[in-house]
Amino acid sequence: MIKRNENSRLRSKTKIRKKMSGTIEKPRLTVYRSLNNIYVQIIDDTTGKTLVSASSLSKEAQEDLKNAKGKIAKSKAIGTLVAKKAQEQKISTVVFDRNGYRYHGRVQAVADGAREGGLKF
Repeated sequence: MIKRNENSRLRSKTKIRKKMSGTIEKPRLTVYRSLNNIYVQIIDDTTGKTLVSASSLSKEAQEDLKNAKGKIAKSKAIGTLVAKKAQEQKISTVVFDRNGYRYHGRVQAVADGAREGGLKF
């Protein structure tokens, strides 16, 4: 059963995705947040491939997350990690897809971390 908040998020997500698409020059940075974790991907929509991904569960993020206290600090660390991985893949500009979530809290922290890491959007 889909809850009311989830249903409104999916409606908002559909509206956003109608207008936004990631290309090879400017891929889409999308954020998914669960209750305890955060997942970030950089996607090329023309080929349907994930170019870079990071999450709070990945092994490479564990060192950064040991020092972070709270979900927002962890989200910012994940944003910085995905930006570093994107720089290695020679990706400098992206389109930010908030995936129907409000640009607030953990989603905003991911965006701020990615900007600090060197991504432009």
